[in-house]
Amino acid sequence: MEATRRELDASTLRKPPSTAISRGRASVGAILLRQLLRSIGNPPIEFELPWSGEQVASATAARGHVRIKDRRTLFGLLRNPQMNFGDAYSKGQIEIEDDLIAFMTALFAIFSSPGPRPLTTRIAEWMRVRRRNSLAGSRDNIHKHYDIGNDFYSLWLGETMAYTCAYYRTPQATLDEAQTAKMEHVCRKLRLSAADTVIEAGCGWGSLALHMVRRYGAKVRAFNISKEQIEFARRRARDEGLDGRVEFIEDDYRNISGSCTAFVSIGMLEHVGRGHYPEVGRVAQRAMVAEGRGLIHSIGRNQPAPLDAWIERRIFPGAYPPSIGEMMQIFEPENLSVIDVENIRPHYARTLQDWLERYERAVDTVRAMFDEDFVRMWRLYLAGSVAAFETGTLQLFQVLFTKSGNNAIPWTREYMYPR
Repeated sequence: MEATRRELDASTLRKPPSTAISRGRASVGAILLRQLLRSIGNPPIEFELPWSGEQVASATAARGHVRIKDRRTLFGLLRNPQMNFGDAYSKGQIEIEDDLIAFMTALFAIFSSPGPRPLTTRIAEWMRVRRRNSLAGSRDNIHKHYDIGNDFYSLWLGETMAYTCAYYRTPQATLDEAQTAKMEHVCRKLRLSAADTVIEAGCGWGSLALHMVRRYGAKVRAFNISKEQIEFARRRARDEGLDGRVEFIEDDYRNISGSCTAFVSIGMLEHVGRGHYPEVGRVAQRAMVAEGRGLIHSIGRNQPAPLDAWIERRIFPGAYPPSIGEMMQIFEPENLSVIDVENIRPHYARTLQDWLERYERAVDTVRAMFDEDFVRMWRLYLAGSVAAFETGTLQLFQVLFTKSGNNAIPWTREYMYPR
């Protein structure tokens, strides 16, 4: 893991940290960079400007060393740090020495601290162009991320092809064991049995739907607007002889019809868009029978805030991680009762570490499939996501709910942990 997380060789010559070191007076770029550091909370990072021989750092001891290749990259960073840092890193115009995850953790620790967000962050958010999550917009957003190729995702997601938070019941659990445990955890919360009919909104590559059929004998209808994922899921169902019990439907969650005893959505809400949460509630209310159960599993936040601008633009177009308060716009308008909430945030940090390790082992193949810019872009995304969950910038919520007045619910949580 240590080798895969290093951007540059540790033997690279480094100068001692300082506020600004140069031959003579500090340059305009160094002065502006120092002001930027102050504006974002003085993260413990040192910047090297090789064309002027300067190093710029905040007053705190540096735990990360960043080399900016040229003046144009520097002024792009000063103009819009949220977007241009990630782009410059992807293009090799910014190099990060030492541990990439530790570097990103230092940044996220500043941004996740209590208090008002830095002025540069608020300005960048105000200027952002939001992607629409209409029927056509959602399909385009999903296509840009999930349809870049099943071969790519199969390199690092593991056998289950589950692209959501795993559940590590023991520290020694492998990624595949933890993904299977997550599916089992969800099924137990829903008290699934062979008598159940399930509607899944946003099914990925079909791993949960197939687990529900294979392990519990339930009948499942699973919806997804990613063509690549649906084709993969259908093929896997046929290969396992389960296609008579599971139907994978290429359609939007808003077009779900029919009824079910269990409604489940794992990792889809992030792509719905805040303004569409009442639609999710209407779909669940319409689909669930009187004693139906529902579960929504989603990345979230402690407080409302948009997704990182660079990740939303380059990786997850149209995505938004909600707070618990925002998620209630699913349930409150439809009088749906929330009966259990669990936050498994540490499990997602571990999941992402496993993904990153697998990604780095396959990096030569990724480079041959795409290019070096793509390799660096996804490395930054995965490492930054580890840091976001480790620092609590992002959360992972599982919310269990039912219809109002349904008394056929367990008295305790013991049913989740059968002997």
